[in-house]
Amino acid sequence: MSAQNPVFIPGPTNIPDAIRKAVDIATLDHRSPAFARLFKPAVAGVRRVLGMDQGEVIILPSTGTGGWEAAMTNTLSPGDTVLAARFGMFSHRWIDMCQRLGLNVQVIEAPWGQGAPLAAIGAALRADNGHQIKAVLATHNETATGVKSDIAGIRAAMADHPAMLFVDGVSSIGSMPFDMAGWGVDIAIAGSQKGFMLPAGLAILGISPKAIAAMETATLPRCFFDFRDMLRTYATGGYPYTPAVGLIAGLARSIEMLEDEGLEAVYARHARLAEGVRRAVAAWGMVPCAISPDLYSDTVTAVVVPAGCNGTDLVQLAASKYGVAFGVGLGEVAGKVFRIGHLGSLTDVMVLAGLATAEMCMADLGWPVRLGSGVAAAQEFYRGGSVAARAAA
Repeated sequence: MSAQNPVFIPGPTNIPDAIRKAVDIATLDHRSPAFARLFKPAVAGVRRVLGMDQGEVIILPSTGTGGWEAAMTNTLSPGDTVLAARFGMFSHRWIDMCQRLGLNVQVIEAPWGQGAPLAAIGAALRADNGHQIKAVLATHNETATGVKSDIAGIRAAMADHPAMLFVDGVSSIGSMPFDMAGWGVDIAIAGSQKGFMLPAGLAILGISPKAIAAMETATLPRCFFDFRDMLRTYATGGYPYTPAVGLIAGLARSIEMLEDEGLEAVYARHARLAEGVRRAVAAWGMVPCAISPDLYSDTVTAVVVPAGCNGTDLVQLAASKYGVAFGVGLGEVAGKVFRIGHLGSLTDVMVLAGLATAEMCMADLGWPVRLGSGVAAAQEFYRGGSVAARAAA
């Protein structure tokens, strides 16, 4: 794989030079005031990106998966019931984790390519007269299928049920609009390696006052991920153990970059990049895995390949012949799709390079695609979209 080429996977994403330099710092005493000067701006910035108006931010040396586990173990007890829909690989993995932790998971099955089923979630909660369901788990952006779910709609479907709402925003936060306060989210989970454009290594969580209160009665075992230890030391700008100092310095720089561009402009850029990719997919005579436009993700498109073709073949050829990374299909869509990640540090021009590479691979494999067709469709869109974006700026 050539390090000169950008990656087109849904994370880890391309790391801007400014963030690479920010991460590359000399050893720093994490018990000193110098660390607090790095840490406090990172925490404050996460609050703004998540759209928090109360509650606390937790930054753990981990990944998004560790963030999932921390959300569970800090707020729930063995045998507690949680409600979750399974409609892709990452919603499936969260369900699997809960079952391993000894939780009772009430699973709503939905076809891959659809989002979280609001009506079924609402019905399950209305039927829960005894309020046994303690939390609803929602995957905001299902990267296996390129599907986004309506988190505000899930909160509305919960009505007056007292369950907490936990949201996996690993591949959406920092790239797509996220409103923790407005949507009534109790725990939001992100990872450093996606929209924040950092190397993997940080789980980033926003926790509401309701989730903080739940910590007092939760009895699932936790030690390294114990929010109580984190919050006790946060008050003085410290950490209960050795933090990932370089990554936290990079996080502060990442947020600075996002806010310099403007969060609304960041979201508009991702929407524009995604639409250009979808125009290319249509020109190839293919379709996204997401079944309707309201479900289209702005960070990843899972492209359904023609009958008789295998998406994994394209991904492997792109890597071996052209040094470019795309995502393979996972779980139920393995071989049926290949995935184009379009999030993080990417531009129109970079995406065009990825689309051109995908077309070369299709031609090499004998797929029924005309070279240049998708690139031309994206070019036409980006020419107009980029001008409009510049005018708005």
